[in-house]
Amino acid sequence: MVLEKYRNDVLNNFVTSEGRLKTIPSQLKKKLIIYEYLVCKLNMGEIYTEKDLNEYIQKFHFDFCTIRREFIVNGFMSRNNGIYKINPKETWKRWDDL
Repeated sequence: MVLEKYRNDVLNNFVTSEGRLKTIPSQLKKKLIIYEYLVCKLNMGEIYTEKDLNEYIQKFHFDFCTIRREFIVNGFMSRNNGIYKINPKETWKRWDDL
């Protein structure tokens, strides 16, 4: 319950009512919550071109390069020859372990 409240508070503080990011948090724990929120809106098992992923991220925030890179660095997605796919959730860096 406490973790769920924390997650909801972070989303309420950093995501507008329209679903766009106000800003990317500086604290890693909060960033991971935001990245998880964004990745969970994609379709598991689907593959994405870099262009498609950039367009998707831009719906939420202008800095698609940083967010796309963070998806890879934190294990949410993998990239091979410009093709991106969502990794199994077990490989994602977890905010609730920090």
